[in-house]
Amino acid sequence: MRVVAAMSGGVDSAVAAARMLDAGHEVVGVHLALSQSAATLRESARGCCTLEDAGDARRVADRLGIPFYVWDMAQRFREDVVEDFVAEYAAGRTPNPCLRCNEKIKFAALLDKALALGFDAVATGHYAQIVEVPDPTAPHGVRRELHRAVDRAKDQSYVLGVLDADQLERAFFPLGDTVKTDIRAEAAARGFSVARKPDSHDICFIADGDTRGWLADRLGERPGPVVDTDGTVLGEHGGAHGYTVGQRRGLGLKVPTADGTPRYVLSTDTATNTVVVGPEELLGVDVMTADHVRWCGPAPDGTVRVGAQVRAHGAEHPAAAQVDEGVLTVRLEERVRGVAPGQSVVLYEGTRVVGSGTIASSGRTA
Repeated sequence: MRVVAAMSGGVDSAVAAARMLDAGHEVVGVHLALSQSAATLRESARGCCTLEDAGDARRVADRLGIPFYVWDMAQRFREDVVEDFVAEYAAGRTPNPCLRCNEKIKFAALLDKALALGFDAVATGHYAQIVEVPDPTAPHGVRRELHRAVDRAKDQSYVLGVLDADQLERAFFPLGDTVKTDIRAEAAARGFSVARKPDSHDICFIADGDTRGWLADRLGERPGPVVDTDGTVLGEHGGAHGYTVGQRRGLGLKVPTADGTPRYVLSTDTATNTVVVGPEELLGVDVMTADHVRWCGPAPDGTVRVGAQVRAHGAEHPAAAQVDEGVLTVRLEERVRGVAPGQSVVLYEGTRVVGSGTIASSGRTA
């Protein structure tokens, strides 16, 4: 097969490209230029798309002896990921930009361009597995399923839960059967200079990690009240968009609780610019609805038992899920804390990813 290997300049994508070449594919390395003002050097482990990263990816491609190109997708990334991120926070939601990047950039814009140029598939350094199972209704009698990686500490199937069956047909994740320590050892054995390069961290386009400050620069300061569940004003905030459900620090409350216990953000309302806080026990929810539903294979029929995960490296919770007119309802067996609108809920059956949805609301059953 003719395969585009997405090469970020890190150790994972380097080994992924090498493995695709070892498997006998015709491989071309592609580095995605996602920043419109790429820095020369990486400032921290959170940054991405620097000229240093592009250079690291090129050196790996040269060592492998494969063609290498830089594809400029900065405008598409800005529109589909960065602007979406800002708009979601402005609407009082807490998005995960990695899911949006995988959906809109790596397995839409990148894959579409690769197919248009005559390639067959895209390979990335994500920690996840593709498992092929017999299915007489699928193309060639085989269905490709998305599963968790062997290395559960590095598993990235959650951020790939937005991929549909057609995208999985043209996706390769060569690292899913290997733990990270062995990947670094393999990179060193292959002579890759990135073998000890630190991992990058979310959010890639906020290099200093100050999400609230980054949002304030773009959305401005909008002072408003911080209130308890009875509506009593306890303090003032600089903008409801800078807070998320479950947050404890940085609330600036002037009125302590009678027993000294901490308060947490229970909800935000950007329409009234209000932040509601309360005790930790009120954070627990056991039912949520989600829109923007995506299935990684055939859609479930009726109510199905699943494992539900609401954070990239969070726990999986037993649940029941059903879809009615495009709205996904997930009922958890136990309450989960800190579920915010805009987060994604990814559903699992064993290690298989069933699908995902963007959380629209959550609540507590009696």
